[in-house]
Amino acid sequence: MNSWSVVALALLLTLGTGCDRDPGTAKSITTLSGPDIIRTQDPAQLVRGEQLFHQHCLRCHGERAQGAANWRQVDAEGKYPPPPLDGSGHAWHHTRQTLRDMIRSGSPLDAAGRPQGNMPAWQGTLSAAEIDDVIAWFQSLWPDEIYAAWYERVEGGGLN
Repeated sequence: MNSWSVVALALLLTLGTGCDRDPGTAKSITTLSGPDIIRTQDPAQLVRGEQLFHQHCLRCHGERAQGAANWRQVDAEGKYPPPPLDGSGHAWHHTRQTLRDMIRSGSPLDAAGRPQGNMPAWQGTLSAAEIDDVIAWFQSLWPDEIYAAWYERVEGGGLN
């Protein structure tokens, strides 16, 4: 078999096996400014992230990461309730690094040095890879329009 035949066979195998893939693992979505991006999801990472979320985060953020109904209002202690992470809140405004830092270190402090919420610090409980798994899982819940806006704003160079 000559080298062109090998290349052609490899291309056919690649195209043929692509049809068998789960369509949710990689798809093209359009950003507001026009360029398409590829939204990829690692199914194994999503399984790990969902398990970790259910083990550590569900109690506060809800079964499907919907957060508290009154997440925008401070409670009697002056703290914000758990926000939604499913794309309906403000999580998509943050860089992946900010999300990592929040999970690792807990609620940010206000000007007086008090926590703004009840988010515990997961450093020492969750590894960096596990934190990334949780983020990947809740980002998988984001509608394509929200993910595209996040990508364009954050990953595409809008924010650091």
